[in-house]
This record gives sequence, C-alpha cells and structure tokens, in this order.
Amino acid sequence: MAQQQTSRRRPGTPGAFSRWMQRTMNARMNRKVRRGRGQMMGMDVLILNTVGSRSGQPRETPVAWFADDADGGRLIVASGGGSRHPDWYVNLMAHPDRATIELPGRPPLPVAPHRLDGADRERAWERIAAAQPRIAKYQSKSDREYPVIRLSPR
Repeated sequence: MAQQQTSRRRPGTPGAFSRWMQRTMNARMNRKVRRGRGQMMGMDVLILNTVGSRSGQPRETPVAWFADDADGGRLIVASGGGSRHPDWYVNLMAHPDRATIELPGRPPLPVAPHRLDGADRERAWERIAAAQPRIAKYQSKSDREYPVIRLSPR
C-alpha cells in the first residue's frame, strides 16, 4: 500500500502567509516610527493612516516619504511592487478626507492627498529619484507610471 504524501504547505488560502508576513512587518515598522526611529533602508518613514475602501476599517501603513518644497508637505510614491497600485493608495484615494500621517514621536496630523500629474509630477519625481535612485530603477522596470502623491497638512 502506497503511503499518502502530506503537504508541507501552510493551510489557508493562497497568499495568506505572505499577507500575514506583510502585516507583521508593517506592525513592527509602525512601532519603530512611534518610538521615534523612522528610517527604513536609508529612507524616512511615516505611518499613513487610511480607511479601507470597502471595509471602512482603519488601516496603518509605513510609507517612505520625501520632503516637498511646495507647502511643507511630504511626497510618497505608490509603487506597489511595480505591478499594481498598493492597497494603501486605493484606500487613500477612496477616502482622502480621512487621511492622517504620523511622524516619528509625533501625534497624527490630518493631511490632504493630491496625486501629482504632468510637470508637477516630473519635478517631484526628479527630486525623489535623486534622493533614492533605487526607486527610479524600480520604475524603469514597470509598465505603469508610479503615482506620486503630495500630502499637505490640512
């Protein structure tokens, strides 16, 4: 009688482990930001607080940011691994009036998100790419243009 082989895969839906791992890593980074250490891979990090586009539940995502000369705001890039918009971007655009950010050691700050287009995006992208050439390299390998969002204090 042949032995039945057992699977070494984790139970659950496909991708459940990677989603769990992403949530765990995000929670770890959020704790670091709240303790005043907001750096990841040489980039400044903030916590972007959004509301789920379908669930309406609060979401917290660590996101790299870049200084914006225009109004003291911050620039963020929705790279999402190159192939699609990240969930935080979809949530942010669905409920822009409910967005806040947390900077290391500071309370949440309400922000107004604005997706940059045309010359505004190009100027912002040049600053971002100069500060972090790795992001420009990722963009060059993607078929879609990464959205650049300005977060202005409300």
